[in-house]
Amino acid sequence: MGTGRPPVRVHAGNCWDTRTRCKPATADQARRALAEGVSACPHCRPDTALGVLD
Repeated sequence: MGTGRPPVRVHAGNCWDTRTRCKPATADQARRALAEGVSACPHCRPDTALGVLD
């Protein structure tokens, strides 16, 4: 927790598991984060929704 910390997980906008420490990102920012190795939430699967599959 803290300013400037790297993202830990990418969520879809309607995910129930976002809690309060999340901030919105554009679809391009989310795709870039996933491509750079940030984990996709296993519940909402933003990687599938954005078409970013391993």
